[in-house]
Amino acid sequence: MRGLSLLIASACCALLAMPAAAGAAAEEPPPDGLYFPTADTQTEADEYTRYELLAPETQSFKITYEVTATTAGAKYFYNPIRKGSIASDESVYDAHSGAPLHFEVVSGSDARRDPLMTDADEATEYIRVTLAAPVPAHGQARLLIIKTYKDPKSYYQDGKTLVFDRPLGVKRNKVVLPAGYEVVGLTVPSQILTEKDGRIALSFQHAGVGEAPLKVRAVRDAQPSAAPPKASATGRSWESPFQGPTEEERLAERAHEDREIVYFLKQPESHAFSLYHDYTETRVGVNGYGNVVRTGSVASQPSATNLDTGEALEAREMSGAELAASKINVGESVAADAHVVVIPFAPIREGQTMRLRIAETYTAPVSYRLDGDELVFDRSLGRPRNAVVLPSGWYCTASAAPATVSQLPDGRVRLDYWDDRPEAVDVLLKARRRVAAP
Repeated sequence: MRGLSLLIASACCALLAMPAAAGAAAEEPPPDGLYFPTADTQTEADEYTRYELLAPETQSFKITYEVTATTAGAKYFYNPIRKGSIASDESVYDAHSGAPLHFEVVSGSDARRDPLMTDADEATEYIRVTLAAPVPAHGQARLLIIKTYKDPKSYYQDGKTLVFDRPLGVKRNKVVLPAGYEVVGLTVPSQILTEKDGRIALSFQHAGVGEAPLKVRAVRDAQPSAAPPKASATGRSWESPFQGPTEEERLAERAHEDREIVYFLKQPESHAFSLYHDYTETRVGVNGYGNVVRTGSVASQPSATNLDTGEALEAREMSGAELAASKINVGESVAADAHVVVIPFAPIREGQTMRLRIAETYTAPVSYRLDGDELVFDRSLGRPRNAVVLPSGWYCTASAAPATVSQLPDGRVRLDYWDDRPEAVDVLLKARRRVAAP
């Protein structure tokens, strides 16, 4: 699968400003500004797959695949049917509206006729989905693809042991065992969770390059799922050296969380960085997003986009008291004296979701500074998927938290911090200026 990492590395990427008002002339982005990729092939992002293992003798599993088409102007999306698997019971839905979408299974040769799929594998079959509308210039098309695979090489029995042996190219996954099975072997570090019906589930993020070498072994000796699992407690961890997160927060599935944030550091003398934050709103009746500005930071230049339509949204700055008086429902309580960036939108209806992109510039001298000739970015990042882009002309000399590294076509270095733990990742990042080429 070609996801966000391919988008970043592609030579076809371009620097884009956040969408201006309709009819306004496009402007060149400022130096070290936000960076959004473009492409002339099919690209996708935010992929997540849920595998529900059916009774092992069926050698079958149900797949629920969430994916976002990101190539502007695309009318179709092609999902390959894995070689060796027999697909059945397919259905496709628009994740924004919940409406079913038309699809058909086509050959690789047929897929190649699409200008965005010229590199399609002729020996592979594809589910070709007709999108509800072409992908907007500053937006996306979110899909939910459901299918059942029969694949004896991936899913089989070894005596009395269930085996699911399947390298996974998608970076975020969940595997749900059949009822009554417990996991006794697992090759990829994963959260172990319990579904509402009592089935054991394994969830992970794979931040590295290449496929995750997943192999699951399970046996049928777990308690039957006659009663729902006990609800997670709301008390905080007593062993933490500080007031830790609640049990409910700690047992939330990290891989399926949909929030992603990218920081673009400006030159360190400014103490400033731009960022964009993507998230999906699913709560019925919510009609606004509220970003509480962190103490010690000053926010400016807020903007927002409905990624499902490409529409620019209004952004307002107000206090928590003003937010309460406005009757905008952001889905959470906000302190009266807090400084909040608020983006109103139409209330979320039953069966509907909305993907939002919020962009801002922050000035935070405590978090981002110049120490002698070293750049220092010292900030706690709470999202499961975080990234930091160094300013132009700088290279990384230290990163306390593990990161993967890539380079944008304009030369800037990007570090990705995928956090599969319930606590925030404390990023301490240092960099120095590059020596000018002779």
